[in-house]
Amino acid sequence: MTSELFSPLTLRSGQVLKNRIAKAAMEENMAGDGQLPDRDLLSLYRRWAAGGTGLLITGNVMVHAEALTGPAGVVLDAHAPLEPFAQWAKAGKSGGGAIWMQINHPGRQVASDMPGVVWGPTDIGVSLGKHSSRFGRPTAMTAQQIADTVTRYAVTARRAEEAGFDGVEIHAAHGYLLSQFLSPLVNKRTDRWGGSPSNRARMLLDIVRAVRATVSPSFAVAVKLNSADFQRGGFGADDARQVIEMLAPLGVDLVELSGGSYESPAMTGRPADDRTQAREAYFLDLAQDLVSTSPLPLMLTGGITRRATAERVLDSGVSVLGMGTALAVTPDLPERWRQGREADRAMRPVTWSDKALASAASMAQVRHQMRRLARGGTTRPGTHPAIALLSEHRKQRRALRGYRAWLSKSRPTA
Repeated sequence: MTSELFSPLTLRSGQVLKNRIAKAAMEENMAGDGQLPDRDLLSLYRRWAAGGTGLLITGNVMVHAEALTGPAGVVLDAHAPLEPFAQWAKAGKSGGGAIWMQINHPGRQVASDMPGVVWGPTDIGVSLGKHSSRFGRPTAMTAQQIADTVTRYAVTARRAEEAGFDGVEIHAAHGYLLSQFLSPLVNKRTDRWGGSPSNRARMLLDIVRAVRATVSPSFAVAVKLNSADFQRGGFGADDARQVIEMLAPLGVDLVELSGGSYESPAMTGRPADDRTQAREAYFLDLAQDLVSTSPLPLMLTGGITRRATAERVLDSGVSVLGMGTALAVTPDLPERWRQGREADRAMRPVTWSDKALASAASMAQVRHQMRRLARGGTTRPGTHPAIALLSEHRKQRRALRGYRAWLSKSRPTA
């Protein structure tokens, strides 16, 4: 047994993770009434908590009620009741590990049929060829909207701590709002938020400062960052290195490395530029380059399914390994590794040539497994991706009706 895999990690905040295995964030899209965590989501996290991970990171929780990645997204803002979140935190910690809330704003990655706002650093929309109309056309954010969004992140982080979460992870990857500001392809601003790497990182850095100022010193603050966007001329490894250096003095505990966006879904192993085709540990080569210079501990997520791969990741100098799909299929995989066993099933691969559609089907497959786990059942990773995608579409249509009604009746406008 490699001792490091199951050894504790002490973070800058003083928080101790019981081992180096984390459940990375996966967008559950399982909110109940009022865009709140409900019984199914709590049940799902109890399953994961019992599986032996040292850290659970929730799927992205929205900081702005009028800007959701999907109609069944969870919202924690100044108006949300805290008790459902306290129950979620309790469920996540029931196995003795830590739970962090990933907090996020979608920016321009909002479906065109969603109510609310579609914002970005500029008015450049998501480019997906024939699928581009799936997303709304963004408007460039004003200085006041940027300032208000920074405040929203801080409010959500403070309330997450009040609910009992052990930390937050600020999502600045996968093409969401903060990733859009970091991207030279999307951020064409000519003011203090555009141009140089430090200007493009300004919003992220302001959010980290605001969050760290409003939470206690022992509360963990992490950032999820793309190692690369996998688009020609986009955010790359050199940019990631500079951002990590900028984050270092701000009290960040951990930086999680991933990659890609809806335009180049490298996080599902299907980048637009085909630079990562590894079936496991998609971003390890890029991470190894960053480990040698990073002043902060790094977490690597993407395609890790076997213990041998996990050990190779840690041997590279990465401090924490993150798994998503593998834990959606086998929620007790860390405990299996501890016992010398491996997973006995794997997700059915999606080999469709349409990368955007294949990425959507892959995410639908994962959500299908999570819903089965939430109901106390076993997973069925052999489900055909087309069936999973159709089922997901039906659920999202129902959720959209509920979200529209809730937003129109219950929430103040932005």
